[in-house]
Amino acid sequence: MPPLRIAFLHPDLGIGGAERLVVDAALGLQELGHSVDLYTSYHDPGHCFEETRDGTLNVHYVVPPFPRSLAGKFHILFAHLRQLHLTLHLLLWGAPKYDVYFVDQLSTCIPFLRLIGGTRVVFYCHFPDKLLANGAFVEGNLVKKNVGLLKRIYRIPMDWLEEVTTRQADIILANSKFTGRIFNSYFPSITKTPHVVYPGINISAYEGEVKHFDPDIIAVTSYRPTLLSLNRFEGKKNAMLALRAYALLKDKSSNAENLRLVLAGGYDPRLEDNVGTLEELIASVKSLSLTYSILSPKPLPAALTPLTTDEGDPEVLFLLNFTTEQRTALLRSPVTRALLYTPANEHFGIVPVEAMACGVPVLACDSGGPTESVVAAPRGARTGWLAAPDAEVWAEALEEIVQLAPAEREAVAERARTRARTLFGMDAMASSLQAALREAATMGAVEMLGPASTMLMMLFGFLLAYLVGPFILPS
Repeated sequence: MPPLRIAFLHPDLGIGGAERLVVDAALGLQELGHSVDLYTSYHDPGHCFEETRDGTLNVHYVVPPFPRSLAGKFHILFAHLRQLHLTLHLLLWGAPKYDVYFVDQLSTCIPFLRLIGGTRVVFYCHFPDKLLANGAFVEGNLVKKNVGLLKRIYRIPMDWLEEVTTRQADIILANSKFTGRIFNSYFPSITKTPHVVYPGINISAYEGEVKHFDPDIIAVTSYRPTLLSLNRFEGKKNAMLALRAYALLKDKSSNAENLRLVLAGGYDPRLEDNVGTLEELIASVKSLSLTYSILSPKPLPAALTPLTTDEGDPEVLFLLNFTTEQRTALLRSPVTRALLYTPANEHFGIVPVEAMACGVPVLACDSGGPTESVVAAPRGARTGWLAAPDAEVWAEALEEIVQLAPAEREAVAERARTRARTLFGMDAMASSLQAALREAATMGAVEMLGPASTMLMMLFGFLLAYLVGPFILPS
C-alpha cells in the first residue's frame, strides 16, 4: 500500500510522557515509510526531546498570538484558542495537504480538520481533560476537587466542547484499558469504544553506548546504590512519596545507609506548579537533614543556585530537564537498584516501560496504567512491585528490592526486558497506529455538516472572532 501523508497536532512539544509518545509514534511511522510532519503551538529547543530539534523529525512551530494564561488563569480557554490558531494555519489556502491527521490532548481542532479540511482524524486519548481539571481518582472513583463556583461555571462549556469535539473523530484510541474504561464512563454520548494502543518506546535508544566521559554523564554518575524517580516536577506526580520512602528506608535498614535518591524530571520555570513542587521537595530534604544538589544541562534559575548544599556525591540529586543520554545512563547504571514511579492512577505511564527495557526493577502505585505494564505477581513472573501510595509501605517494598540476591535481580531484569520488547516496543505501537491511520484515511469523503456540527462551528467561529479580533485588527 502507498505511504500516508500524516500530520500530528500536539499543543506543546516539551518534555513529558505525552510528548515522548508523540515523538516515538512519529519516528515509528517514519521508519515504516510514511511522511510525517509535527505541528505545535510551542517548541523550545532548550526544553524538548532531541529528535524534535536535530532534524530527525520535521517540526512546524506555529507561534500563536495568545499567551498560555492570563494572570495564571484560563489555561484551558487559551489552550483551545492556541489550537484553533494552529488549525487555521493548516486550513489556509496553499497549506500542505495530508491523508490523515493524528491529534492528541486537545480535541478542539477535530471538527475543523474534518468538516472544513475534508480530512479524516484519529484522536489519541491520554485521559479526558474534564477529569484532570475537575477531580482526581481515588481507588477507582472520581473525587471532585474543591473548586469555586466561578471555576465550575467556567468548566461547563469547556467540558461540553471536549465531549462534542472528541465525538467528531473518525477513530478514537486510548493509551490503556484503564483510560478506555474511564473514557466510556464519562463521555456517555460517544458510542465509539476506544481501541487500546499502548505507548511504545524505541528500545534501541536504551541499548546504545553510554559515553561515560561526557561531562553531563559524569555529573550524574555515582558509586552510591541509586533509587531513581523520573517524572515532571508536578504536584500530581507525587515525588514526595519517593523522598519520604527513601528517608524511612535509610532510617530502618543498615543496607540503605549509602543509598542515594535521584529525582529527575522536566522543569519549566514558567509553570507555577513546577516551581512550587521543587521548592516543597527541597524544603523536605532540608527538614530531613539530607545533603542534596541541583543539576541541569542548561543554566539554573538564579533562585535555585544558592540552594545547592553538596557539590560532591549528595544523598539526594535533583536533576532538572535531563538529557536523553543522562536518562539512559541512569537507567543502565549497574548501581541503579529500582525505578520509583510515584503517580497514583496514572493513565498509562511510559517511565516504568523505559525502566523495564533497561532491566531495572519497578516500584509503582497499584492503580492505573502501571497495573497493565508491570507484573507484580506471581514471584516467578515478576517484573516489578506494585504498592499503595504510602511511604511506610513503599519503604518496606524498597527494602525487599535492595536486598535482592544477584540471581533473583537478574531474573527480574530479564523478564522485564522481555515484556518491554514484546508488548511495548515502538514497532508494536507504530504497527497499531499505522492500521488505525490507514483505516481512517480509507473511509472516503467526510459527510456534510449536520445541525449539531453547524452549531458547533458557528459557536467556535464567534468565539474565535471575539477573542482573536483584538490581536489582529488595527486599533
